[in-house]
Parts: sequence; C-alpha cells; structure tokens
Amino acid sequence: MANTIGIGADDAALELKQTLVEHLKEKGYEVQDYSPPSKEEAQSAEVDYPDVAVEVAEAVARGEHERAILVCGTGVGMSITANKVPGVRAARCHDVFSAKRARKSNDAQVLTMGQRMVRPELAKTVVDAWLESEFGGLVGEEGPEDGKGGTPIPPGRRDDLLSNPCA
Repeated sequence: MANTIGIGADDAALELKQTLVEHLKEKGYEVQDYSPPSKEEAQSAEVDYPDVAVEVAEAVARGEHERAILVCGTGVGMSITANKVPGVRAARCHDVFSAKRARKSNDAQVLTMGQRMVRPELAKTVVDAWLESEFGGLVGEEGPEDGKGGTPIPPGRRDDLLSNPCA
C-alpha cells in the first residue's frame, strides 16, 4: 500500500481535496481518502482537521503511504498537527518552488495546502511538482567539497535530523 497516496481534508476543504483526488487518479495514482464524506457528516461527527491530520500522518509513519496530502482552510493547522507525529515531515506549500524544496531539501512526505489560499489549477501544479521531486540529501552531507559550503554531518546525526529537524 506504500505506493498509494493518502489524502485527507476537513470540512473547509472537501472541494479542493476532491479536485486533487480526481487529478491524482488521472495521473495513475491510487488514492486512499481519509476525509469525512461531506461537510454535514464532518460537522455532525465533530471531525475537525486534527482528527484527519493525525490519522493520515500516523498512516505515513507506519509506512502505509510514502506520500500524503492534507488540505484544510489554510494548510497551517494540518501541517502543525501532522508534524507532531514522530517520523513525519509535513510542509505547507502553495507554490511550485516550495513544493520542490520541501521534498529535495527536507524530505517532506506530507504536503499540506489551504483551499482558501490556492486555486485548484495551481494546487494540481504544486502537487505534481512535489510528487516529481525526490530527497536530495542534507546540505553538507557529502562534506565541504560538495560545493554547498556545508560541513560533514557526524555519523548518526543524519537520522536525528531527519526524525526531528529541530534537534
């Protein structure tokens, strides 16, 4: 199931989430949707963004998905919540450059977006850029001769940084 993309939204972003689900399926991806089926059901069941974000992020942490997308009103709440799950790196991106850097520099497995912040066509473009990007290694990982001006990362420190970027 690791090749399946997890996706989730709260009641503020079900429309953008559905646009992204259709887009991903058109591109040949399998999608597992963790969202409530409708605004009414989300509100009556009192499902809010933290509930969805934790469920999706925990699925990523368990290895059920290599990548996942979370959508709420702004993308901020989903990102904050997903980042609290150990081993998960979520990034809020509303432009192509940030989406690429989130993968290449930060190895973000979870992309968060806000329906109130980005139009559907741009959201699809951002998702494509994020999905097409791969982790390029930590700056300085190869030592000073890597052309980046970094310094070697001590043995064992790489895993610490990837599991907790604030370490």
